[in-house]
Amino acid sequence: MLHAMRVYIPTTLAGLAESYKAGELGPAPLDAFAVTPGLREWYVSDDIEELEYAALTRAAQASLRLLALHPDVPRRRLVVAVDVADGAVRHDPDRALDPAALGEVRLTRPVPFIEVAAVHADAADAERDVAAAAAAVGAADAGDDDAQFTVDGAEDHELLWYATQEIPNLIG
Repeated sequence: MLHAMRVYIPTTLAGLAESYKAGELGPAPLDAFAVTPGLREWYVSDDIEELEYAALTRAAQASLRLLALHPDVPRRRLVVAVDVADGAVRHDPDRALDPAALGEVRLTRPVPFIEVAAVHADAADAERDVAAAAAAVGAADAGDDDAQFTVDGAEDHELLWYATQEIPNLIG
């Protein structure tokens, strides 16, 4: 049996709806996050749940950046957790310890919905904070401390876990 790896793909509700309709997440390559050697070294932890939470958090930050690029979609961060064969995942070891690239991986093929393990999404009550964070993320990336405070406000909201059979209700 091939070894599987848990990978976190950032998206939006609209992106999830399109992927669900298509039956797969894609097209490839897909930017995602996972427990990479660099992430392990940065967090100095052997606790896989803690490391996977760190990768999930990185994916949620990437989802926020997608929201900043797409002001017309609901203001909820969304991450799709998938289990894929190790061979479908690439990461750049040269960027392994770059804090901006921690946990970054690239999926080399589309991901059929059968490989989706779960979806993590903000609750509706997070939308105001997430909207403010999406509007501020560019300034925060440029070093604006007030904007970073606003972005951190979105991270105060824990993403909720949804089983795959709940996806139609989530996107509906």
